[in-house]
Amino acid sequence: MHRERLQSLLAELLATERYEDYCPNGLQVEGRAEVRRVIGGVSASLALIHEAARRDADAILVHHGWFWRGEDRRLVGPRRQRVAALLAHGLNLFAYHLPLDAHPELGNNAQLARELGWQIDGHTGGHDLVCLGRPVSPGTLAALARDVATGLAREPLVIGESDRPVQRIAWCTGAAQDHFEIAIEAGVDAFLSGEISEQTVHLARESGVGYLAIGHHASERYGVRALCRHLSEQHGLDCEFVDLDNPV
Repeated sequence: MHRERLQSLLAELLATERYEDYCPNGLQVEGRAEVRRVIGGVSASLALIHEAARRDADAILVHHGWFWRGEDRRLVGPRRQRVAALLAHGLNLFAYHLPLDAHPELGNNAQLARELGWQIDGHTGGHDLVCLGRPVSPGTLAALARDVATGLAREPLVIGESDRPVQRIAWCTGAAQDHFEIAIEAGVDAFLSGEISEQTVHLARESGVGYLAIGHHASERYGVRALCRHLSEQHGLDCEFVDLDNPV
């Protein structure tokens, strides 16, 4: 598949024009024109670039790319090493941030729900990024935490009373702790996200709404994986997701 064809396909699929994002969505670095093999990953790290080159890929597809708003624009240190390695191997870099969080089927939020068996009842917040729904069955905050730990193979950080009844939940993957107040206003019993800030602990305790920080990387593995599967099954592109461990 030609590079430009892949970019157009992904832009249409993920509706990139809808989003005012913190980084450019789409082709961030141009590599060879013909794309035969794609390696997907959560972040465009040097390790992923080396892995893509080892697997003879033509492109990398990630959720966390480069050129973030407010970031140092100089190509020095680790940033230079990443760019140099990408260019040396002729690799294209495709990155999709908010579009891949919010997609109703392939997005991180939708895929996390699918992975953990949650029911989605609605959305709230900007770009409908916060999902509202229910866990597999009503229980307690402790039971919800156990289900998450089992499903993601990672223990979440839990703020709140362990025996608090949980029927309605909200979630937003990644660094979405700033959406906690939106979830509280929606009347949920618990909110789940990838990260948590110092002030968020106080808000959880004072509001009585439980908070589960389930890991930024852990919560956002599934969108790129689903997108790779879609490209393989629907468009015949050799696309493989590689999960490089990240404890955060």
